[in-house]
Amino acid sequence: MTPFIRIALVTILMSLSAAATWLAAQNTFGTPKTIIHVSVIQWKEGVSAADKKQVLDGVKEMAAKIPGMKNVWTKAIRVQPQGYHDAFVIEFEDQAAADRYAKDPVHSAWTEAFTKIREGSISPQITND
Repeated sequence: MTPFIRIALVTILMSLSAAATWLAAQNTFGTPKTIIHVSVIQWKEGVSAADKKQVLDGVKEMAAKIPGMKNVWTKAIRVQPQGYHDAFVIEFEDQAAADRYAKDPVHSAWTEAFTKIREGSISPQITND
């Protein structure tokens, strides 16, 4: 093998190795068609920790009773904007499940308790569909 061919092969192999490393380092992620409902909460002044916990636990109770609620998150690590204190997230299987949730009597009862102790909330729904 001539020195030129040897150098060309080494260069090609190094390029392929670098390309494979670059491809392996790329993040992979999904774009699910589910719907995420995010609610960021500002509590009224003087609301007890027990009342806050009861409302957040109520999100889990709803998930057990309302069809189509796929996952819930109830422990906020960081909350924005300033002045908001907690958050929860609900993942719905699809738009029909989100619509059922909004009309379900279990949700209505929970909302009644929630609105009594919250000053405000921001609640966008997000999907990839």
